Amino acid sequence: MKMDAVSQRVMKYLTEVEEGAEDILTAKQQIVDLDTRRNRNREALNALKTGMSDSEKVKVCFGNMFIKFPKSMTRQMIQRDQEQLEKEINNIREGLKAKVSCLNEMQGQPELRGYNLSPLSSDEIKAMNILLKR
Repeated sequence: MKMDAVSQRVMKYLTEVEEGAEDILTAKQQIVDLDTRRNRNREALNALKTGMSDSEKVKVCFGNMFIKFPKSMTRQMIQRDQEQLEKEINNIREGLKAKVSCLNEMQGQPELRGYNLSPLSSDEIKAMNILLKR
């Protein structure tokens, strides 16, 4: 049995919507996974704030083995990883906004208002504080 043209269009539409929704769910899961890693790094940085000197060595897990590194070098590696994770999370969040807008458009829903807002930078906050103190 062959599908008629209307059935094929409906099937194509539903497939596109499903793929769009799947992309959104995948991006959200990536954010959760990266955030979990970021929290583990934050815990590690807090653990490194103990009374040890920076020249002492700490054990760091790489894959399935532990390697001793100087405490200062370990802190720098974790901080660089934190910065990279922050960039990746922000990039995924920006892409997520576009994916959600695209899915809403496909479904004929109105554009979400206020969804594309971005937070004020520290300079903008300082300027607002100066203006409000007048």
